[in-house]
Amino acid sequence: MGKNFDYTTLAHRYTARFPASTYVGTQANFWALANVLLVTIMTLQTRVISEVVALPVAGRFGTILFIAVLWGGVYGVSLGLIGYYLDRRFIRTQSLGRVIMLKTVASLAVLFLHLALLRYVLFDLISSSLLYSSGITLTKASWRYLFLLLLIYYFFMTLLISFINQINKKYGPGVLIPLLLGKYRTPKEEERIFMFMDLKSSTATAEKLGHLTYSAFIRDCFSDINAVVYPFRAQVYQYVGDEVVITWPEQEGLKQHACIRFYFACQNQFITRAEYYRTTYGLLPDFKASLHTGTVTAVEIGEVKRDIAYHGDTVNTAARIQSVCNEYGKSFLAFQYLIDRIGELHYLKTEPLGLVQLKGKAEKIRLVSIDWDAPHKQVMIIA
Repeated sequence: MGKNFDYTTLAHRYTARFPASTYVGTQANFWALANVLLVTIMTLQTRVISEVVALPVAGRFGTILFIAVLWGGVYGVSLGLIGYYLDRRFIRTQSLGRVIMLKTVASLAVLFLHLALLRYVLFDLISSSLLYSSGITLTKASWRYLFLLLLIYYFFMTLLISFINQINKKYGPGVLIPLLLGKYRTPKEEERIFMFMDLKSSTATAEKLGHLTYSAFIRDCFSDINAVVYPFRAQVYQYVGDEVVITWPEQEGLKQHACIRFYFACQNQFITRAEYYRTTYGLLPDFKASLHTGTVTAVEIGEVKRDIAYHGDTVNTAARIQSVCNEYGKSFLAFQYLIDRIGELHYLKTEPLGLVQLKGKAEKIRLVSIDWDAPHKQVMIIA
């Protein structure tokens, strides 16, 4: 993707193609690093004690490190598989507190299982690498202290890794490392596509459902939109009431018409779950959307609540385009320049609307209405 292709784009693309292996692999890497830190600390501590009491040290650090990485990887894969399953099966139906409780219980169960396996099955096989002098064995008392040490360490590392996972979930794949490196501390220019999606007839729908049921309805709508975010390489910028703002690095959004097909994939997702929506709420979601591309600046903002914000005429114009959907009786409007950049659109029907004066804009811009022209065909995923 040229100069704009970066780690974040690569992470989004890989997560879209391999969501399960990405999540599980990330947990395995975290725990492998956590174990490397643990054995490094224990090795240094042992060497300090050996110098104080003048005991020889015969341990092989390289072997110990290899075992630690292997053990951490196995432990991370175990927790990753459980966490991924719980997220897929329970996150929609269970409260956050219950999900955290399930994950905590599962983590403790896996930890006790691994420690029991280490103590009663594997310890004798690897003791020659882990112990520093021949003839030394673990007594019940020494094992109890080692067990408590590992339990405390793994507990706090679980909290830390869970925090990192939540940061990743908040910002999306591939954003945490650039944040830590300070990429967005000063404004950076990026070429991006923005889509504003807003629920049609939201006021009437809210009056019909009542505010509590309406909030549940919006929650389910956004959840279904999120289900197609990764397959179309999209990134959720923000939620504002009953509106969601989606963004792509420009070349990612243009490739295979991802930024346009995403909207119709969302429509297909709602249709797929039509029975649920009609049974639960008595209606089917219907969103209007706008699409625009251009140069924006990205910068990290806020002290009490940090976030990455995009500023520029592109974002403002995208919002203005969406606001005239009702005026023209259209569901999906886009900037003519963007459509020209994409080229031929298979299974899509476009209708030029000519020059349109948007509120707050000094000059008129050319808009195009987009419709899916092959209702019998599904929107194929990209990733």
